[in-house]
Order: sequence, then structure tokens, then C-alpha cells
Amino acid sequence: MAPRTSLLALDGRVDTADLARGSVLFVGTATTVIRYGGFTLLTDPNFLHAGDHAHLGYGLTSRRLTDPAIEPEDLPPLDACILSHLHGDHWDRVAEASLSRDLPILTTPHAARRLRGRGFGEARGLSRWDAVVLERGRAWLKVTAMPGRHAFGLAGALLPPVMGSMLEFGVGETTALRTYISGDTLFHEDLAEIPRRYPEVDLGLFHLGGTRVLGLLVTMDARQGIAAIRLVRPRVAIPVHYDDYPVFRSPLSEFRSAVAGADLDTEVRYLARGERYEFQVFPHAEAVEDAGASPGAPA
Repeated sequence: MAPRTSLLALDGRVDTADLARGSVLFVGTATTVIRYGGFTLLTDPNFLHAGDHAHLGYGLTSRRLTDPAIEPEDLPPLDACILSHLHGDHWDRVAEASLSRDLPILTTPHAARRLRGRGFGEARGLSRWDAVVLERGRAWLKVTAMPGRHAFGLAGALLPPVMGSMLEFGVGETTALRTYISGDTLFHEDLAEIPRRYPEVDLGLFHLGGTRVLGLLVTMDARQGIAAIRLVRPRVAIPVHYDDYPVFRSPLSEFRSAVAGADLDTEVRYLARGERYEFQVFPHAEAVEDAGASPGAPA
């Protein structure tokens, strides 16, 4: 089936979108708040506290070791949520009770069906390479589902489907920023299609941790994280999802050591929970004002 692209018009109007600067706030686990180009996004909302248990399916749980940097009531107004998959360390009972039922949630078809059944009517399922274009005035954001694989073999059939995401921000005909979010994927051959389709990526968020469930690796460890960064080649990479639960077996220190010996072209930025990465976008993405161009996704 050919990839599909749908449109989602948001309320409000942006006549001038600041494309020169943006930010990523690291909340904990894979939860971030991304603000850029007139849009504010929440990723993989996990607001459980230290001592709370996340449900991983089949009766398995894992006890959180950390607290989130902020609470749901501290979030700014959101335009959408990007959800890798439906696991308790990415979508928990606190998020479900706190987030608006009208919030667009862009996720896998598996997760979208279940969330719609729980009252989240704007949950949209994206199969691989499917996209949703969010529009507000002249500003647009195109979210495309990237390949993801949580496990291989029988374990892969038992775990929920996962997706990565490519976020492309712009105004009119200008594409200003591309951000890749790996989601909870292992490094696998299908990821090679990403740099073929997107040879230039500005920012990458990589889910690490070397998560093991029943002894099986289900998220990238330090070695696989380095391989993914080499493949996608973002200008800047930020590691997330690495120390919040006991099932995360590959600590950030292991990834730091791997980065130190890897001679990467990518700059790696490390964020503490509650720390914000404020970035300036490269010269092609200076502030763009509404000049009458029709909004829409890039070709």
C-alpha cells in the first residue's frame, strides 16, 4: 500500500513563525517537549514517579527509579503528542488521566485504535512512511512514521508495534528543520532507508538504555546507538530513555564512553532531567514571515 498523507488544520493563526530558534525540554524517560516554528509537541508522555510501576504487558511491570522533571499541569498548551508505541513507560496512567481527549496523538495504528477506544478521538495511526501535516496559518509541521522494530523473532510478535518519527517544520515553501526521533527501536536493516530519503537531518533524539525484557534486548544499547547516529547523521544528537527503570541495562555512562571513542561527525548533547536544549537553526532557516505563500508540506 502506498504511503498516505493527511492534513490536520489547527486553531489559531501564525503570520510570523520564528524559524531561527527552538528548544527541547527533557522531562525524563523518552518524554520531551519540543517547541519550534510555532508548534509545541509532547513526546512519549511518562509522568509516573519514583516507586510507581509501569506496565509492560503480559503481567510484567518495572518500577520507576526517577521523578519526571515536570508534572502534566506544568505543560504548555500542546499541538500534538508523538507516541512511539503503547507501553507503560511511554504512555502511563497519569498521562491518560491528565491529557486532553482532543489532543492529536500521532502513533502506530495499534496504539491509535486502543487510544480511540479510551476516548482520545484525535489519535491517528501511521503506518511506515505515512504522514500527517499539521497546519496553523502559514506554518506547517509534517510528521512521518519511520521504521521501528522493538525485537526480533517471536518476541517481536509479542511486543507492540513501534515507530520512529521524522518531524519537518516550515513556512510556505521553506523547510527549516528536520528532527528524527528513533522511538524504541533496535538497530536493523530497514533504518538504512532513512538517510536515503532524508540525507540532511538537523536534530536527532535517540532512545537508548539497552532495555531487556525476559533477557531479550528491546531498545538500543550504546553500541547500537552509535550505529544509528552514524547512519542517520544528524547535526546534533540527544540521548534519552536510559536510566529511569531497572529494565534499562545500558547506562548513559556506557554511551558516553562509546561516543568518546567513536569519532562522530555528529555533536552529542547530554541533558539532565529538567534541562532545556535551546538551539539556533542554520542559516537556511532564518525567521520567515508570511509573504502570502500557501501553507503546505514540502514536496
